[in-house]
Amino acid sequence: MIIGIISDTHDNLPAVKKAIAVFNQQSVGLVIHAGDFVAPFTVKELGNLHCKVMGVFGNNDGEKLGLKKTFEKIGEIVEGIYIFELNNKKIAVTHLPEIAEPLWKSSQYDIVIYGHTHQLEYRQNKSLIINPGECGGWLTGRCTVALLDLISMEVRIYDL
Repeated sequence: MIIGIISDTHDNLPAVKKAIAVFNQQSVGLVIHAGDFVAPFTVKELGNLHCKVMGVFGNNDGEKLGLKKTFEKIGEIVEGIYIFELNNKKIAVTHLPEIAEPLWKSSQYDIVIYGHTHQLEYRQNKSLIINPGECGGWLTGRCTVALLDLISMEVRIYDL
């Protein structure tokens, strides 16, 4: 199974639409959003994905009730840390790097996903830590998402 990983969309709808096109073209089985959607209309656009979306709130997600309500149609969103298992891989998702780093170092999870820094990163020791960079492109000028093959644990980065 291949999963799509996205973060820090910050209401950049043209970039979100490009990300959706990549994820649908690559037939991802799940999209994970590591926070900072910002407004419900961004989540509504994610309804064009051909798969479920799981996400966590980021520090810029102020309209949480609206985001939760919009999310009901496409998947699930949680506050803090989202922990789940998929294809025998234990996955932890958070927005903040100061939470992600200890989770990764603990080796309790096969995959740790985070956002917030807008900086693309992936490292592997016993487990994998991934920040897909920023889909919004507002800080770095680079709009990126990641694809992760849960069997090979190979990470591919897509510039939008």
